[in-house]
Order: sequence, then structure tokens, then C-alpha cells
Amino acid sequence: MEIPKKYNPKLIEYKIYRKWIEQDCFASYPNKKNPYTIIMPPPNITGILHIGHILNNTIQDVLIRIARMKGNNACWIPGIDHASIATEAKVVDFLKKKGLSKIRLGRKKFLFSVLKWSKQHKNIIIDQLQKIGCSCDWNRFQFTMNDQLYHSVKMAFINLYEKGYIYRDYHLVNWDPKARTTISDEEVIYEERLGKLYFIKYKIRNETNYVTIATTRPETIFGDTAICVHPDDPRYFNLKNKYVEVPITNMCIPIIQDTYVDKNFGSGCFKVTPAHDLHDKKIGDKHNLNIINIFNEDGTINHHGFHYKGMKPLNARTKLVQELMDLGHLIKVEKLKHKIGISERTSSIVEYRLSMQWFVKMKDLSIPAIEAVKNGDITFYPSKMKKIYLQWMNNIHDWNISRQLWWGHRIPVFYYGKEINDFVVAENLDIALVKARKKGNNRRLNRENIWQDSDVLDTWFSSWLLPITVFDGIQNPDNKDICYYYPTENLVTGSDILFFWVARMIMSSFFFKKKKPFKKVLFTGIVRDSDNNKISKSLNNFENPTKLIDKYGADAVRFSLMLKSHFGKDFHFKEEMCIQGRNFLNKIWNSFRLIKSWKVDSHFQNDDKFYLPIIEWIQNRFYFILEMIEKKFLEYKLDELLMIIYKFFWIDFCSWFLEIIKSIYHDHQKISHIVYLKIMDNYKNIMKLLHPYVPFISEEIWSFIDQNKSKSLLITSFWPEKQSYDINILYSFENIINMITKIRNIRMKNNIPNNKSCILFCDIKEKKYHFILLKLANVSKIIPISKKPKNSFCFPFFLGLKKFFLSFSQEGPISFFATKYVSNLEKKIKYLYGLLSIIRKNLSNDQYVKSVPKRILLKEKQKEQDTLIKINQLTKYLKNIKQNFD
Repeated sequence: MEIPKKYNPKLIEYKIYRKWIEQDCFASYPNKKNPYTIIMPPPNITGILHIGHILNNTIQDVLIRIARMKGNNACWIPGIDHASIATEAKVVDFLKKKGLSKIRLGRKKFLFSVLKWSKQHKNIIIDQLQKIGCSCDWNRFQFTMNDQLYHSVKMAFINLYEKGYIYRDYHLVNWDPKARTTISDEEVIYEERLGKLYFIKYKIRNETNYVTIATTRPETIFGDTAICVHPDDPRYFNLKNKYVEVPITNMCIPIIQDTYVDKNFGSGCFKVTPAHDLHDKKIGDKHNLNIINIFNEDGTINHHGFHYKGMKPLNARTKLVQELMDLGHLIKVEKLKHKIGISERTSSIVEYRLSMQWFVKMKDLSIPAIEAVKNGDITFYPSKMKKIYLQWMNNIHDWNISRQLWWGHRIPVFYYGKEINDFVVAENLDIALVKARKKGNNRRLNRENIWQDSDVLDTWFSSWLLPITVFDGIQNPDNKDICYYYPTENLVTGSDILFFWVARMIMSSFFFKKKKPFKKVLFTGIVRDSDNNKISKSLNNFENPTKLIDKYGADAVRFSLMLKSHFGKDFHFKEEMCIQGRNFLNKIWNSFRLIKSWKVDSHFQNDDKFYLPIIEWIQNRFYFILEMIEKKFLEYKLDELLMIIYKFFWIDFCSWFLEIIKSIYHDHQKISHIVYLKIMDNYKNIMKLLHPYVPFISEEIWSFIDQNKSKSLLITSFWPEKQSYDINILYSFENIINMITKIRNIRMKNNIPNNKSCILFCDIKEKKYHFILLKLANVSKIIPISKKPKNSFCFPFFLGLKKFFLSFSQEGPISFFATKYVSNLEKKIKYLYGLLSIIRKNLSNDQYVKSVPKRILLKEKQKEQDTLIKINQLTKYLKNIKQNFD
């Protein structure tokens, strides 16, 4: 089979991946091998993957391929998340463009549209994962809305409820007005923005006096139920037990005292709006204040806002400020930097809103999860994530798990009456009806009088169960798969979902399985754009990675990303990074073509004595490198590991080994069969090291190497086994490499042509490498002496403590090169004398000495001393050189 001249990833990658799929190379079944399991963090089904997903999945693929080659039963479970809020928002927008609405369609037809959308985007994401080379077990693919996971999630909810961990209550929650649903604390991103602080007068009831409050949100005055001051603030002692009138509404509200007030902020007096601020709610509960909700579900102002009803908050603010000014209630406005809560899902401003919701009690669930990380049972990479995790877990709040959406796992709660406790928790309507009849003591209750909660569960409520549910461990807790694969080995994820997902998975696993879900968590860095923003779907600040793959090839993209994949460290992605990957692939391809171009003669053995020492070196060098790789792998320093392989292949194997082999080959235009096999064995070992990072090109090359043999695939081959190596061979050869480099540098520095041979005077005892010096450094003769030869101009150089001399052919008493060398030294000494003259002229100038700063003067004096030392050294060196030719 002829090897193409150029490596074309487009022609190769699809073919290779199909071959892996056809031969079922990614499949895993419980057996006697050690399991090595990874669960893919399921990407949201909202659209295409971005470069951060590609990095994350490439890391997982590297780990799983290495594990597979090391003889483990590697199982990588792929999946996609239904992403309730984001997906529903996308479909709502999609339908809106077609003149349709979610409400008009109704729940059933709307969910049909979402399923259609999901199927389309699921295929796009799977195609991307396959294009990048992910060796997932596609037989085990999971979608968080499939039947098995859906039923498992319901059962988990029921279990937690029956054990007292899930409850329903009226709480102040984060409200996303665009998605019209609650979101968790972790889904709120706080951005610092330039706003305004408004100082507003509230008239004291039955007095002509006013009290001034400071607020950043004047539009919430319709929800004010108190004015609050600090009990120790002398400015407000006279306000105790008094009331004020709210501007515009004229409603009377009390003046209360609380130590929460910051006396130094604003006027030291603020308005309390319990329905729309978390701290205000706490004060409201403490002082038994009324609660007035002024916002509709879409974030507009409701009927409590009088003539502002139906307006958006920012529009209402503008109009309200003008009205307050006209009424004489606005005293002043100051600019202020403050933090605004933004929904990570829709980028809308988050409002606090009182709402009846479902919650999970987290405090008790967190205890074993804290201990597992604290004692090292679960290890985090980088270790700094442990501290962040423990801080959050030690201050954990109850989790609001209900979402006011239609797309998702519908809450398994059924209502049958108007009272707050007229509900039952059940897997389906039939079971719910039985429970409701018993609980309500009403045998006449029928299917028409009972209805399911319209809300769905937070997407993360299904995701936190994944290590268990992917093996059907909720419904069938002792099945063969979960007993074999659980707990999983590694979790590779972004540091930004430590609280969303990682912490919660650990909690749920200890609750349902009484053991950890995974052994190690590897946190990737965040991939950022040129503006330092996190690359994400919501910001839409990325290009489709498929275009990069089409342009450079999957291996090039993988290679370029993995060089930057230092765990826990963010990096900025630029397309130019892929060029390095493409160049490396071309180097791999061309090196293989070079080896395959050599003519092999099974009867030819003339130059084996030259080949074998260099082959001995590359073999020892390989096992030395393999030892380094194994150490880096244990520390999960995958970027450093790849750089070691990269340098070994490019420098050691190509620049030295192949160059030396090629120079010997040119003498006879053929190579012995034994030597060729040894070269190819070394090349195969290198392909094994490269395979996890660049699987397509390495597999393609493997097919050419093995084309007349067993037709085995590289993906199913074994990782190289560690072997001992002779460090003395490595040191000896390193000296030869350094010597060749020194000689080449002397030639370049002195403009000595490469075709000009030279004599090397040295005491190298390792004669088996002399032929390499003769060939690659163009040395005509090696004379074994330790001292400089007399009456011969030489270029001296050092290797460690040993001194060597290089002599080129002589022309008269002093050679052309010696003359040039001496001339260059004399020019350098002359230049230094000129520099010394300028320095001394400045130092002898009183005006200069008085005007310059002391540090500059000291610097000039030091420069004078340094220049004198250099002049003396070079003058002495020049004198010694000339004495050789007297």
C-alpha cells in the first residue's frame, strides 16, 4: 500500500472512526479486568459544543485511551443534559419567530416541539464528539430525559421526601423574569456595574419633618413596609416608634431599629422591602413586617404599582424618579458602583420574589460529603479546589429544586384540595389517587379531582444522581453494572460547576449508595476569549469547533488544546494555536514516510556496527522518557506529559536519531532488515505514546506498519511496559549531541562553511560514537589529546569541566580562520575601550555627576568596572592566542 505524500485528515479521520465503531472498540462489559470508568459531564442540548467542551472531552479521551491500553476495562459513558431553563428559552424564542407561543400551544404540543428540537441538537452534539475522536461507549449513551433516568429521578425525589429531606415552603427565591422561573443561588452571577444612589424624603406622620433614605432601587417603594435605622445612631433617636408616609402611595409604615444597618452608607437610613431583598426579608421576619410582592412573573410591576402597573423595572425607575423630583421628594442622586445579580441562563437581571417552592435540606446530606474530601477519600486536582469546596459546604443552604417550566422532570407531587397540605408524593396518578383518598379520608376522590404539580425539577436534580442512574442504581440498586463500575475513577469537569454538580453528586451518592461516586476530580481551566470572558453558549462568543476540525484536523485541535490543559488554570484560546498542532502532524507523517522510503535488504549488514549504537541509545532514551511520562501521569500533568513526548519525538527521534540513520543510509542506499525492524519497533512505541493525544494519525500510521501482519488496531494495543535503561549510555550520547551543537555554533559564529572539515582534539573514551561526530559535525579526524596542540590555531570550548579544541585546516603560520578570529577579538576590545572612554568622560563631568540621580551614578560606576574587567579578560585571551603562533 502506497503512503500518500501529504497527510490529509479529512480523508483519514472519518474512515478511522468508522473502523473503531465497526469493530466495537469502545464497548465495555463487566469482566475480570479492573474497571476504569468515566462519566462524561453531559453537555446541554441547547446547541453546538464550544471549545471548552472540546478540551474537556479530549482530556477524558486521553485518560480513557491510556487506561484502555494499560489493560483496564475502560468504560466512558457519554450523555447529554436536557437543560430545562436554557432549552425551554431557546424553543420559546424559536416558536415566537414562527408566530407561536408556549401558552397557546399547551403543555403537550409544546413538549413535542422541545423533543423535536432536542433530537436535532442531540445528533449535532454526538457528531461533534465523534469528530474530535471521543472513544465513548455509545451503547451506554444517556439522555437525562430518557425513561430510565426519568423514573430514577422520581424515585429519588420520593425517597428523599419520605425520609424528611424534601419539603415545601413559602420563601424568597431568585427569580428569572425572562425564563419566568426560580433559579438557584449558584445560577446567579454578580456583576459590578455603575449605578445610582437615590436620596428620597419620606414625610414623618403627623409632622412637617422628613427622614431621608438612600436606595439604588426607587421603583420598589411600592413594596416598602418599614424604614430602618441603627439603634445607636444619634441622628435618629427621635424617630423611635414613629411612622412615615411612603411617597406616591401615601401608605403609613413604621420606623424600626436594627443593628444590620450600616450607619456610614448613604443616609444611614434605608427602606425595607421584604418581598424583594434577602436581607430585608430577614429583617421583615424579625420585626413581623407585612410583605408586598410588586412584581409579576415576567418582572413587570403588578397592581401594587398604581399607574406604573405593567411597566418594566428600569422604565418605571426613570419615570418614578421624575415624579419624585416633581413632588419634591428627591433630594439628590449620587453615582455608585454596586453588584447586580444576573441570571446565568438568560442574562436577565434577577429579582427576589416570594414564592411557594420545593426545597432539599442540605445540612445533614453535606456531612459525609465534607468528610470524604477532607480526609482525602476523594482527591481534587488542583488541590486548591478542596478549600473552596469545604468553605461552600460548611455554609451550605437548602436547595430550591422546583422550576416553573414545562420541560424537565415533572415534580411527582399531586394535589387534591385547597389546603396547603392537601397533596401526596407518588410516582404516578394511580398511586397518588390511592394515597390521596387515604390521606384526605375521601373515598369519592377521582382522577378529575387530583392534579400533578405543574413545575419541574431543577436540571441539576437529575444530574446530581448521574453516577448512580447511568447504571440504573436507583431502581435496581444491586445490578451487575453498578456493582462492577461504581464508584467511577475520574471526573473531569470545569471548576465553575463545583457547587452546581460536583458537590451535589458527592452528597447524593453518600445518601443513596453510602459510598463516594468517584475517586478523583480533575478541574479543567476555563477557556476564555480575547476579552477574558468565559467561552460559553449563553454569551455566544465562540466559533463552531467543527470548522477548526475541518480546517486543521481533529488531532491538530486536540494537540493544541492539550498543550494548554493545565488543571485549574484558565487560558485564552486562539485559532493560531492549531497551527502548531498541524505542523506536528506533518512532522509525524513525513518522518514515517522517510523511514518507509528506505530500501531494506535482508542480506545487507555492512553498516550494522554504526546503526546499532544509535539504536541502543534511542531505546534507552525511550525508556527514560517513559519513566518521566508515568510520573507525570500519576500527577495528572497531562500538558507536561505531552510536551515531553513532543520534544522526544521532534528533537531526539527526528532531529538526532533519524538524521544520524539517514546520514549512514546515504553511504550505501540500503539498510539491513534487522536494523529496519529495530527502527520500526521504536517508531511503534512512540505511536503508542502519541495515540491518546493524536489518535487518528497514529492509528493510520499503525495500519501501514502492520499491513502485512495481524491487522490489529493501535487503540487495542498495549501501552509500552517499563524497562530498565542504562543512564551511562544517555550521558555519553548527550555529550556527543552537545559537542556537535558546539561545533556547529562555532562554524556559524565564525562564518565557517559546513563543507570545511576540521580536526577535533579531545579525550573522548566512548569511541563507538566517533562516527556520529565525523558525519554530523563534519570532523575529518579525532585526535585523543587532552591539551591544546602546539603551533595550531584552535577554537576552544567546554563540555562541563572538560576542555576541547577545534582546529580547521591551516594556511601558513596563522590560518585564515585564526586571523579572522583574532581580528574579531581586537575589534571587540577596541569597542570596549571606546565605551570606557564615554563612561569616564561622563563621570569626570561635575555637572553630570551633580544632576543625575544617585542610582544612575552608581550604575555608571559599576558599568565602568565591568567594562574594565571585560577588556582585561579579552586582552589576556588575545595574548595567549597570539603566543601559539610566535
